[in-house]
Amino acid sequence: MTTYPRLLIWLVVLVCAPVLRADPINESLAQFLTQPKFEGALWSVKLVSLEDGRVMFEHQPKLRMSPASNSKLYVGALALARLGGDHRIRTPLLATAAVQPDGTLPGDLVVAGRGDPSWGAREKKPEFWSVFEPFIAELRRAGVKHIRGDIVADGTWLRCPPDGASWSVDDLQQDFGAEISGVTFLDNYVEIRVTPGAQAGEPCAFDVREPHSELTFVNRTRTLAPGEKPTVDTRRIFGTRTVEIFGGVAAGAKPEITEAPVPRPAQWFAICLKAALERAGIRIDGAARSAVWPEPPIDAGVALGEIVSPPLRDLVAGFMKPSQNLETDLVFAHLGELQRSDATAADRRSDTLALDELKRFATEVGIAPNELIFDEGSGLSRNNLVTADATVRLLAFMAGHREAEAFVASLPVAGEGTLEKRFKGTPAEHNVRAKTGGLRWAANLSGYLTTTAGERAVFSVLLNRHVAPAGTRARDEVDAVTVLLTRHGRK
Repeated sequence: MTTYPRLLIWLVVLVCAPVLRADPINESLAQFLTQPKFEGALWSVKLVSLEDGRVMFEHQPKLRMSPASNSKLYVGALALARLGGDHRIRTPLLATAAVQPDGTLPGDLVVAGRGDPSWGAREKKPEFWSVFEPFIAELRRAGVKHIRGDIVADGTWLRCPPDGASWSVDDLQQDFGAEISGVTFLDNYVEIRVTPGAQAGEPCAFDVREPHSELTFVNRTRTLAPGEKPTVDTRRIFGTRTVEIFGGVAAGAKPEITEAPVPRPAQWFAICLKAALERAGIRIDGAARSAVWPEPPIDAGVALGEIVSPPLRDLVAGFMKPSQNLETDLVFAHLGELQRSDATAADRRSDTLALDELKRFATEVGIAPNELIFDEGSGLSRNNLVTADATVRLLAFMAGHREAEAFVASLPVAGEGTLEKRFKGTPAEHNVRAKTGGLRWAANLSGYLTTTAGERAVFSVLLNRHVAPAGTRARDEVDAVTVLLTRHGRK
């Protein structure tokens, strides 16, 4: 990744009144964006050269749009800029009493969570019990063989609610709306495999792929006729731990995988850690329990060891490439909590401290306050608003930042990974690195591209409120615009 001179970057972000040259691609873009099928929809598009700072194309770049997961660009940039790619989240393992010479811990073991998102992060496809191997190794180094007290997961260091600000209530039913917790495990949801019965009309079978969630399941599925489309879904009744499984799978078809978020995931982790320690031969006399904000933290003053996360550059790539909401919000809240000082009011939440820091960072980038309005970091909030102009400024700024390589490497590549099925056989394939962003009425793509003329540029394509005709998707329109952008530019 080339780091561009600071002067050039400021030329890019400070362009105020660009004059667009007549260009056939500009005309094609203008015609595309103003088609009758987009009546009632909103487009906001901008393309800027990273080589000479000129605005190559723009269309309503100052509109405030729903960014969806384009929000993650801001969280990733902020985290890398403030903490650096080498930063690691360190989770203390504490005890309420010293370990005795015979290996007995006569008190509680306390895992003092700091919001590490990497414990069984789903994009790594971990084997279930392997997640606990670092914990077992640390306790063995500390000489622990027998714990007389409890296993406690203390997630109170992160002072934020389990649901992100202004999320939809329906989001909480989905794996992408799993609870935010200072102690997080397997992205805080279980997977459920639903297998069809022998004949249509029979109940499907199901199994839960991870143990100890303490969820109760009600099977309301039916086997569908051969060839029918699967319709499996889940819903947890609020205030309970009961998950209803609906829909069905066609007879003879492969099993379907669905998910269910686990409430109070810190408790799930504590139960599983207790079981893992016992499997490893460490005797536990007590129970598994947890504490989460706003409950008081656990008082434990004996240090036994610590669990160290991968470097932040890997954590950012871990949420950016698969667009993982929980992991984004955990890194965001972790950064926010690190801003706390003795002068910070005790009732200030970690996520609001992160939002304050994002505002300061945006000012440094050159983004006006009314161009970046966020309630939370992942983009699941429908209240987040941003302009294409602001996003282009952010991308240009990061192209010249000391963490440019880590930031750009965190983005999906056209034709690969989460963009594997997009841009195949087009000029954008392998020439675009960009972050997706999708909600029901938002389809966005923003990042870096190299044009067919070999010119490097930053771009943001935001489409909101488009009602796609049957058989089409809003993201297909975004992709078509992106392909046109790659055909732009001259050397």
